[in-house]
Amino acid sequence: MASWALELLGFSLSLLGLIGTLITTVLPHWWRTAHVGADIITTVSYTRGLWMECAWHSTGVFQCRAHSSQLALPTALRIARALMVLSCSLSLLACGVAAVGMRCTLCAEGSPAKPAIAVAGGILFATAGLACLVPISWGTHKVVRDFYNPALAGVERYEMGQALYLGFASASLSVLGGALLCAPSGCRGRQEPFQPGSSERIPTWTPPGASKENHGPSLPSASHGDRRLSDYV
Repeated sequence: MASWALELLGFSLSLLGLIGTLITTVLPHWWRTAHVGADIITTVSYTRGLWMECAWHSTGVFQCRAHSSQLALPTALRIARALMVLSCSLSLLACGVAAVGMRCTLCAEGSPAKPAIAVAGGILFATAGLACLVPISWGTHKVVRDFYNPALAGVERYEMGQALYLGFASASLSVLGGALLCAPSGCRGRQEPFQPGSSERIPTWTPPGASKENHGPSLPSASHGDRRLSDYV
């Protein structure tokens, strides 16, 4: 019963990690303008993401513009896009695989491969979490490096946006959920069917009187019968 609870908990955490990864991928709040310097009152604040960049005006106007050209983007940004899409795809695939291998589902019930399918789902979830963690770590490193770069002006410096924090949480949930899915599936026992050539034999039932009829007379009874026959000779 405890292993069922661990599997359900792991699947729930991984599902939350998938939802968070999807939101992190599409949000344009990876980097936001850093308000540094003597004059912190600005008319426009900028946020940037993997797919678009947005501007917040002091008048309340919010404008977003998608990145114009895929080839004009930096190589690191294109790799981050690919890894986030890969993480979402692996998480979606892991949901289907884990649902088949979990003990609380009826899919592939009674199959000896069911525990291995659950482990495969957990490994896919953990891999998706690691794939999400790589671009999140790169985005954080870029923010810290540019923030302390004296060659950049104040308006060119950015801080960590909400999407990076959400990405860290989503990657952690995916890795933790995948580990919980692998733990109970790897240690649960599997009953092996009886093989005809094995040394173990199944006991057979015999009637109570059959053993007496099949056995020959005991030594005392045989000797007693011989003594009676000799008396008549």
